[in-house]
Amino acid sequence: MTGIPLIIVFVVAIVAMIFMISKLKIHPFLSIMAIALVFGLIGGIPLVDVKDGDKTIPGIATVIGQGFSATFTSIGIVIILGALIGMILEVTGGAFRLADAIVNLIGKKRPVLAIQLMGWIVSIPVFCDSGFVILNPIRKALARRTATSSVAMTVALSAGLYTSHVFIPPTPGPIAAANTLGLGDHLLLVIGMGALVSIPALIASYFYARWIGARVQSSEDAELDAALDAEVEKSYEELRASYGKLPSTWLAFAPIVVPILAMALGSVAAMAKWTGFGADLARFVGTPIIALGIGTLIAIALLAQTNRMKEFYDVTEQTLKVVGPILFITAAGGVLGRVIANTDIVNFITQNATTLASVGMFFPFLLSAILKTAQGSSTVALVTTAGIVAPLLPALGLETPVQIALAVMAIAAGAMTVSHANDSYFWVVTNFGGMTADQGYRTQTVVTLIMGVVSILFIFILSLFLR
Repeated sequence: MTGIPLIIVFVVAIVAMIFMISKLKIHPFLSIMAIALVFGLIGGIPLVDVKDGDKTIPGIATVIGQGFSATFTSIGIVIILGALIGMILEVTGGAFRLADAIVNLIGKKRPVLAIQLMGWIVSIPVFCDSGFVILNPIRKALARRTATSSVAMTVALSAGLYTSHVFIPPTPGPIAAANTLGLGDHLLLVIGMGALVSIPALIASYFYARWIGARVQSSEDAELDAALDAEVEKSYEELRASYGKLPSTWLAFAPIVVPILAMALGSVAAMAKWTGFGADLARFVGTPIIALGIGTLIAIALLAQTNRMKEFYDVTEQTLKVVGPILFITAAGGVLGRVIANTDIVNFITQNATTLASVGMFFPFLLSAILKTAQGSSTVALVTTAGIVAPLLPALGLETPVQIALAVMAIAAGAMTVSHANDSYFWVVTNFGGMTADQGYRTQTVVTLIMGVVSILFIFILSLFLR
């Protein structure tokens, strides 16, 4: 099957998946896997591997296996190490040290803004998935420290991370899109444009986070309310005192800051095209797995400083129990993305690109949004759309570096529209934020829609004045 009928089937499949998860209460792992299997078969993926000359067309079982394993390869260890760092920060009281420092810097009255801006800064060199896992302990501690809605803090952190993830190099997606569109020598322009376009997205997501936080209650909020109702809620000072010896502030920051700096160094080395042993070493320590491995070693030092080394085994065991469901749901999302990529959807969109090009600056946005919604990965949407748009730039009237940089921003805005069940980030945010899938649609999915629409409108306005 191909063409419009396949697009219709895809839409029906997404609706069915959402219905299974939110209404029938079927576990997301089973729902996503079932939809992936059925859609793959309807989409024309063969039952078994088929030889076509020198090429082998993978069967549905092979595609599912590839999608499942690829997710673990790309993000599995990162999630485990990031979660372990977070768990150690919680157990040792390091998260409370961090919350204190943030509150003192930003102020008690603006915790939502504080966590959003922190996410925006962190995700410039770090993937948003990893960034959320790393910063989640701070989010939880800060929410408790300031009696702020957990949902508001989750949405704000997610939005801050997501904004720089799609807009600002050296994150792989925007830097790849810029190179594809011929701006490899104008990355500073792309970085500046990304920072500018981030502003309306951050403003819109901040106000939505505040609004939705008053209307949706996560399991974390429910636990806090129950404690308050039972009058067993400890004051922040009492809770902090219950940890006994707290780690130093600089050591509490180190498991988070050092991996971020390491990944930033690796990104700079790659972007600047450094060569030699020093460059290889920078790229090695900048690999997310290695960077977070270093962060984990530093986190273990927290256990030693607070005399909790005997708890290390139990902390690791608890981390694996928490992370397990997230990993498997994330892998299921990877399966769905791989199945979609092996159908004819992307080819159909590519073949009809010239028809869509008549909408001007909105063309790269719409194309990227379709691909993002279809297969889940913002990076894939950025890279694929850039490849399709590159030969069409003259036809779209986009020829100067500034105009092409705006096209990169339009692609990036589409690549955040929208995050839903086939996006690993959706499950990281909802699970670590203590929300159900249905609450995830009302928070993560809606905020990414708002951010994408606000961003492309701002980009369109800029295109009227910047030449």
